[in-house]
Amino acid sequence: MVNSFAAKLPTNGAALHIFEMTTSRALATRFEAYGEWRKRLEGCVADLHRWLRDHDLADAQVDQRIDDVRQRLQQDRLVVTFVAEYSRGKSELINAIFFADFGARLLPAAAGRTTMCPTELLYDPGRPPSLQVLPIETRLKDETIDAFRSFPDEWTTFPLDLADAAGMGDVLARISEVKRVPLALARALGLEGVADSPATERLRSADELTDVPAWRHAIINFPHPLLQQGLVILDTPGLNAIGAEPELTLKLLPSAHVIVFVLAADAGVTRSDLDVWLRDLAGDDPAQRRTRLVALNKVDSLWDELKPPGAVAAEIRGQVEAAATLLALSPAQVFPVSAQKGLLAKVNGDDALLERSGLLALEDALSARLIPAKQDLVAEATRSAVGALGKDVCDVFEARQKSIAEQLADLRELRGKNQDVVTHMMTRVNEDSEIFERSAHRFGAVRTVFAQQTTGLFDVISLEKLREHAGKTRRGIERSPFTKGVRIAMAEFFTTIRRDFHDAGRRANEIHDMMQAMYTRFAVESRTTPYSPPPFSMLKYHKEIDRLERAYNEHFNTLWNMLSKAKFSLTQGFFETVASRVKHVYDVANPDVETWLRAVMSPLESHVREHHLQLLRRLESVKRIHVATGELELRIGELEQQYEGFAAQARDVNRLVGAIDAIAIAPGSLPAAANG
Repeated sequence: MVNSFAAKLPTNGAALHIFEMTTSRALATRFEAYGEWRKRLEGCVADLHRWLRDHDLADAQVDQRIDDVRQRLQQDRLVVTFVAEYSRGKSELINAIFFADFGARLLPAAAGRTTMCPTELLYDPGRPPSLQVLPIETRLKDETIDAFRSFPDEWTTFPLDLADAAGMGDVLARISEVKRVPLALARALGLEGVADSPATERLRSADELTDVPAWRHAIINFPHPLLQQGLVILDTPGLNAIGAEPELTLKLLPSAHVIVFVLAADAGVTRSDLDVWLRDLAGDDPAQRRTRLVALNKVDSLWDELKPPGAVAAEIRGQVEAAATLLALSPAQVFPVSAQKGLLAKVNGDDALLERSGLLALEDALSARLIPAKQDLVAEATRSAVGALGKDVCDVFEARQKSIAEQLADLRELRGKNQDVVTHMMTRVNEDSEIFERSAHRFGAVRTVFAQQTTGLFDVISLEKLREHAGKTRRGIERSPFTKGVRIAMAEFFTTIRRDFHDAGRRANEIHDMMQAMYTRFAVESRTTPYSPPPFSMLKYHKEIDRLERAYNEHFNTLWNMLSKAKFSLTQGFFETVASRVKHVYDVANPDVETWLRAVMSPLESHVREHHLQLLRRLESVKRIHVATGELELRIGELEQQYEGFAAQARDVNRLVGAIDAIAIAPGSLPAAANG
């Protein structure tokens, strides 16, 4: 089978050569199936939306809820991160797994260091194929990599000519560039010794120059089929750079769906490997550890032709078991591979060498862990959002049916009764209307209090409030740029953030209790089923704040011990990254609170609106019967039809929601070919 992207490339002499893929394509097949699954799910959500619009049930709020679900499905991404010390063959492994079918290395791979900065491989259809690199000098500014993404002029862009393999290789080789800078500048950048080789270390004392990476971050925008399906690959530099670039620790690594930790098969787990594994990669819970894979690369160094095959296999098995024990993983998560032999085998169509390289086993494990884990998260989020929407719509139908049932009971009692009974019924309806008017006045007062409490809640977790806290902490660090002063300032920062979210949780509980009381009273007065508004939990924000503080404390010690000078600059840069991640917590919390507030208030608004509408219909019905008794049977027939109509509509909604559930949770939601 020829890769679909490669088949579109020009066929002239300068074009990339086309090779048949010899891999099992397990990863590609699963990705394609996952993309189709998302499309089917989105199609069913669109069907539900169309039905709601056709039946005048899609107001602005419903439209927003549906749009949120569809955007989540359309923009979904899967992130695979590769982490290793330098010269472990990380980039070669990425080439072998994902890009062998092009017959050329996409990422530079050679002896020594080739990845000098974190490198993302992704596809953005809104931009042409290109390499974007962020100059290393941006570390001198108090901005994170995330912030610089919004300023294209800060990046240097090199276009990629997909028809010129050699030219692409030259462009992508820029990822490996280093520059010689004065030692003072390297210290100010927080990069003293990060790019040094032993030879450079010896030269440094003579001329006070040192090597640093030329770039801080790289983004390769490339239209590979897997990247087009939403795959994002993150290639990290050496382990010491993880501490030097805090955004790796605080954002990029935690956001990965699968992490592949690359070790050397002959050396196994070194001390520096174990330190980084325990600090940044292992994860806190068993579910997270299941998304960690270990590649014992360069296993071909153990292929000793002078030893019996059984002895070689036993030695490799021993390395696997030793690595699994040290990393507290199952041996099934550790894979002996030879990226170079695997790449060579794919390019040459050598199935025997490909099997021996161990690459297929790693690919199968990667596909088996990455897609199902992400699919479960997407399915659960979609089912939760659509299920809540379906329940709200069915609640409207239930309220309408209950009102109609009451009307039918009243009207059926009128059969054979005199005009005085009809007059009495009109009196009852008018009394109910008066009760509703009083209830509506209370509802207006509650809305006023609700708006005031909502404003107070948002004030507590506003970005303006966060800016105040960050500014105070920044000034504290500047006043006392030593270990104790920085620790005190940062401890106060996290304490203040926690206090704000605790206050926000208290305010949310007050809003919930007030609305619960209002729902209960309205249900009694309107003789409807009481509704229980959902509570709001601040737990996930507290957990993320705790994680950020732990990461800060661990890396603060690492950074402080790593450098002897320019510690203030590096500490300040690390704080800016921490602040940006805390800002992300606020960025997530604010729309979450907004969504919750809508979920708390909207049903009451709908109930009040529906109850008012049903009262008007009851009054109109009784008036018609009061004027002409012959209208009684006609009106009963109309109401019976309406009752059955609402029952049928509720069944339609449940059917549409059920179709979404069926796709989301069915074991066979991925085609059999994709399930290995």
